[in-house]
Amino acid sequence: MPVFKNVGVHIFAATIGCAAIVASAQTTFQKPAWCQKLPRPEYSKFQRIDVADTWFEVYRVAPDVFAIYEPHQSEETISYIIVGNARALLFDTGMGIGDLKALTSKLSSLPVTVLNSHTHDDHVGDNWQFDTVYGMDTDFTRQNAKGSKAGAQAEIAPGELCGALPAGFNPSTYTTRPWHVTKWLHDGDSIDLGGRTLEVIGTPGHTPDSICLLDRANRLLFSGDTYYPGPIWLYRPETDLVAYGNSVRRLAALQPQVKVVLGAHNVPVAPPEVLGELAAAFDKVQAGQVHYKAAGEGKATYEVGGITFLMKPPVIAR
Repeated sequence: MPVFKNVGVHIFAATIGCAAIVASAQTTFQKPAWCQKLPRPEYSKFQRIDVADTWFEVYRVAPDVFAIYEPHQSEETISYIIVGNARALLFDTGMGIGDLKALTSKLSSLPVTVLNSHTHDDHVGDNWQFDTVYGMDTDFTRQNAKGSKAGAQAEIAPGELCGALPAGFNPSTYTTRPWHVTKWLHDGDSIDLGGRTLEVIGTPGHTPDSICLLDRANRLLFSGDTYYPGPIWLYRPETDLVAYGNSVRRLAALQPQVKVVLGAHNVPVAPPEVLGELAAAFDKVQAGQVHYKAAGEGKATYEVGGITFLMKPPVIAR
């Protein structure tokens, strides 16, 4: 969840009180600031794969690895399909606005297993479409697997969308649907795709069930929301800053083994050096060495070089 919300427009949405009217009325507004920056120039470096569903853009970012980008919603969520010889793994399922199962069937004919980098709404929206869904063995995962309407509706409020919703999509009934976990995973587990093995690295902090995936043979690290280029959200109730610090230092230790870092928002590819920079930046913030800027009620940004954290401001004793 890498962007700030437009508070003024949210007040208007609450006044209208109808998701369908809100979504259609959005076209009367000027494009949100985040949308005016698109397309992001970094995408010109990747091979774009033609797909019929205009909600998505698909890019080949590594051999047999496709980034599935959702540029029409403010989160700019990126899911990944990682293809082996026997099956494919879908790392996150995005917003649940487009038809992800239909899309993945065009990218690979192999059986698909779903695994989420964590279970915030913008990463699990199409979990319900798939028969095989792995999940981290946490209470947070179990609770979120029940689905959520309020969380989904917040994602399509005015200011959150850019461009048309898919044909047939009904914003008034939009919800994160429940899904069934078919296998529970733990830190250190491995997933064999046939000729390709993915290692599960528990990286709690952003959420209790946050993970990264390491494709050691190809030196690829899929970092979920533990790292992405943009303000990293660390202010929600489920965030554990101590755990996050431990997690990013663990990732920094992996830097020599990694060639490419693939995050879950905005831009899919970053150099491995960001892992060390991430840990160092967070340590500086926690040590009180970084000035913050107010970023709305109860939020502040801390910037260290190219790393930005969106956190709660410090509590000042009176």
